[in-house]
Amino acid sequence: MGVDSGRALAQNPSLHSASLHSIHSIVTFLQSKGIHLKDLGRIFGMCPTILTCDIKNDINPVFNFLSHDLKVPDQNFRKVINKCPRLLISSVRDQLKPALFYLHKLGLRDLHALAYQDPILLVSSVEKTLMPKLDYLVSLGFTRGEAIGMVLRCPALFTFSIENNFKPKFDYFAEEMEGRLEELKEFPQYFAFSLEKRIKPRHMEILQSGVEIPLPLMLKSTDEEFRELLIIK
Repeated sequence: MGVDSGRALAQNPSLHSASLHSIHSIVTFLQSKGIHLKDLGRIFGMCPTILTCDIKNDINPVFNFLSHDLKVPDQNFRKVINKCPRLLISSVRDQLKPALFYLHKLGLRDLHALAYQDPILLVSSVEKTLMPKLDYLVSLGFTRGEAIGMVLRCPALFTFSIENNFKPKFDYFAEEMEGRLEELKEFPQYFAFSLEKRIKPRHMEILQSGVEIPLPLMLKSTDEEFRELLIIK
C-alpha cells in the first residue's frame, strides 16, 4: 500500500505481532466506510497505530461520532478522514466529544466547518492545546470575550504554535509595526501569514513608500494588487 514499514513499526511496535488477518480486517472495514485503497497508504503512514486498533471499540465509534455528532453523511466519511486521519486514533469519549463540547461552548457551532475544514481542532487536547492558546491571546491584552471572538473568526488560531507563531508575529506587530490590538481583534488572520515571506517584506515596502495601508489589505492582496496599492496611495 506504499506504507514505510520501518517507520510504521518504529511508531507502532505492536505491528510486530499483528496478524495479517487483523490488518486485512481493518483495511476491509475502512473500505466499507468509503475510504479508497489508494488513500490508505497515506492514512496508515501518518497513523500506523490504526493498523492495530480494535474495530468495534476504537474505529467504529469514530464513524458513529462523525455521523451522529457532526452530521457527516456516510458518503462523505472519506473526505473528513483524508483531511484528518488522526480522527481514527482518537478516543470518542476522552478526546473527540470533550473537544466538540469545548468548541461548542465557545461558540463554534458550524458542524460543517468543523468536519470538513477544521477537524484537527477535534483531535487537539482541550487542556494542553486549546485553552492555553486562548489564555495566551488574553495575556496579550485582549479580554476573554475578544479572544473568543478572534478564534470564532479564525479557528486556525487554535492550530498555531505559541512559541513559533504567536510570539514572534505579535512582537513584530507591536514593536516594528507599532500596531494596535484593535487591528488584530478585527483581523486575527494576521497570524496565518508568514512573518518572513509576507509580513516583514510588505511592511518594509510600505515604510519605504511612506503610505498607509490597512492590515487586511496589506496581507490579503495579491502581489499585483499590493503594487497597485503602493502606487495609488
